Amino acid sequence: MKKIAILGSTGSIGTQTLEIVRENPDLQVAGLAAGSNAALMEKQIREFMPKLAVMWSEAAAGELKVRVADLPVRVLHGMDGLLELAEMEGYEILVTAVVGMIGIRPTIAAIESGKTIALANKETLVTAGHLIMPLAKKHGVPILPVDSEHSAIFQSMNGEDHSGVSKIWLTASGGPFRGKKREELAGMRAEDALKHPNWSMGRKITVDSASLVNKALEVMEAGWLFDVDLDNIEVLVHPQSIIHSMVEYKDGAVIAQLGMPDMKLPIQYALFYPERRPMAGERVDFFKLGQITFERPDRDTFSGLDLGLKAAKLGGSMPTVFNAANEKAVAMFLDHAIGFLEIPELIEKCMNHHRVIENPNVNEILQTEAETYEYIEHIKENGSN
Repeated sequence: MKKIAILGSTGSIGTQTLEIVRENPDLQVAGLAAGSNAALMEKQIREFMPKLAVMWSEAAAGELKVRVADLPVRVLHGMDGLLELAEMEGYEILVTAVVGMIGIRPTIAAIESGKTIALANKETLVTAGHLIMPLAKKHGVPILPVDSEHSAIFQSMNGEDHSGVSKIWLTASGGPFRGKKREELAGMRAEDALKHPNWSMGRKITVDSASLVNKALEVMEAGWLFDVDLDNIEVLVHPQSIIHSMVEYKDGAVIAQLGMPDMKLPIQYALFYPERRPMAGERVDFFKLGQITFERPDRDTFSGLDLGLKAAKLGGSMPTVFNAANEKAVAMFLDHAIGFLEIPELIEKCMNHHRVIENPNVNEILQTEAETYEYIEHIKENGSN
């Protein structure tokens, strides 16, 4: 019996993780954490019977306590609750699927407690990779990627001498706005951005896919996960989303991982690594597929990609600014408060305003996030940069 805990159990990755638990009786859920959806959390608790449930919202935790008063589950809230879940004895793998930098502290606590990390939270490595990776090495804790691209890279490097890697090809679908120019994007609304052609994902990451910001975040994450220089990570648009990423070696060989666009595959691979288990679902039909194609990303139209790469090369606290500004801008876009093209504009303003902190600690990372949010509020109120 393998026991797991999930941060972000009511989100897209969290619910798909629970689907895998449902299909594998030797998986058991020890703890669940979510934001504010008490109704869905109650259903999950009644089905999977965790010992501990955590809601980020205190009000939601209060509601949940009433809903599950007949069950033997402890209900906590906030960061203290997340940290207790991360450090809790009696499970082996923490699936970090929360959105945002609230995942950093629980991930650190879980590493220090010796838990394997199944990582689906980009922000953890984007903003704190310089802290997380050395800590994981110190404690001998594996960090197994759950993002489809990073799982593909991990699989393509499995069994190979990592010193032989010359380049990582990080694939992108191009999102729902692939092929469009800036004048066409000016009128795009949230409803348009959420119509991803291939993947079923959460709202925020779907918008990130439309802007290509997600590829910048993934480049940063790949650099930390695989210890590869950023100049050796190339973004490649692959509209069919069958090749999930590739690794090129010094001798010219390229190894790729292919599969249908289904997040359950990388989730299950992380949960049972190194074992491969049967999984129901559609398989790649190469005869039906016929061909696979590739394009260069349109960096002029989708400027968020290069802004992210600039932030990564500046390093220190700048990736936190990039991530936080994007997070706030996407939330505003989803609320119809700004247009699609204003997302990279806000990011750039925040980056230009920020003075980099070298090697920031966790408190400095979180303070940088807060200051970025405050600066965006200042821009909104004053209409200036």
